[in-house]
Amino acid sequence: MSSNQNAPGLVSGHAQYVKGAAEETIGSVTGSEAWKSSGAQDKSQAVDAMKSAGQNRDPNTQGFGGIEQKAGSLVGCEGMEKEGAASKTQ
Repeated sequence: MSSNQNAPGLVSGHAQYVKGAAEETIGSVTGSEAWKSSGAQDKSQAVDAMKSAGQNRDPNTQGFGGIEQKAGSLVGCEGMEKEGAASKTQ
């Protein structure tokens, strides 16, 4: 039961991180400090949520392996890359 509870937190955390990264990019392109600030806040909250959800994560039974690792690399999320690499090698 614990593994099922962690997965949604990790998935939503990753989605929030990607959203934050997109907001920061929009802010950088448009020069909008509000967008940049909102993006940074979303990314920070996402990292906290992923850390919390991942504390009891078992890479042997959870994770998306190489897909998660590549997605993390694509969006610049080191935690996602590491979690993907850990579940890929198990």
